[in-house]
Amino acid sequence: MLRLSTSSVTKRTVAAKRPYHRVNLKQSLLDAALGLIAEVGPQTFTLREVARRAGVSHNAPYRHFRDKDDLLAAVAAQGFHRLTESMQKAMAKGRTAAERLNLAGRGYVQFALQSPQHLLVMFEGPRAAEPRPEYAEPAQQAFQTLLDAIAAAQAEGVLPKGDPQPLAVVAWSGVHGLAKLAIGGQLPFNAKQTLEFADYLTRVLAQGMTNAASGARRRE
Repeated sequence: MLRLSTSSVTKRTVAAKRPYHRVNLKQSLLDAALGLIAEVGPQTFTLREVARRAGVSHNAPYRHFRDKDDLLAAVAAQGFHRLTESMQKAMAKGRTAAERLNLAGRGYVQFALQSPQHLLVMFEGPRAAEPRPEYAEPAQQAFQTLLDAIAAAQAEGVLPKGDPQPLAVVAWSGVHGLAKLAIGGQLPFNAKQTLEFADYLTRVLAQGMTNAASGARRRE
C-alpha cells in the first residue's frame, strides 16, 4: 500500500489551493479597496490596509498593482465598465434614438446611485503617473456610448446636426452633475424620484441644445 506522509499531503493541499487564490486575488483587492474608499475616500487609504481587509500579506497587492494609484486606476476602469453596462442596459428599452438617449442618462444616474464609490474614484481619485492602456479604454468606451447615442439622435432629426462631441459633453455634464448631487444627498428626492428627474433633465438638455442651434442659425 502506498503511504503518504503528513507533510506530503499538506504540500499537495496547499498547491491545490494556490491557483484558486491567485485567480481571485485581484478581485478581492478591488472589493477591499471599494469598501475602504467608502469609509475614508480615495485619497487617504493605503495598500497595506487594503491587503489586511482582503486577508492577504501586505506584499500581495504588488502582484497586480505597482502602487496605490495603480489600484485606484483599476477601480476606476471597473467603474467605467459598469457605467457602460448600465447605460446600454437602460438604452435597450428605447424604441427611438431620442428615447435611447434619454435612457442613457437614466442609466448613468442609476449607476451612480448603485456604485457611488466607483464614481468618486473615476472622477476625483488620483491618477497613475503612467496609466495602463487597459485602464484608459473603459473610460473611452463609456464616452463613446454617449457619443453614439447623440449621433443617432442627430440622424433621427431630434438634435441639431454637426459635431456630436460638444452635444455629448453638454449631456454628460448635466447628468454627471445630477449624479454627484444625488450621491451627496443634496437632492430633495429619493432614488426613484431621482431617476424620474434624470428623465426630465435629459429632455430639457435635448430641447436646450436644439433651441441653441436654432438661435445660432437665426443670428447668422
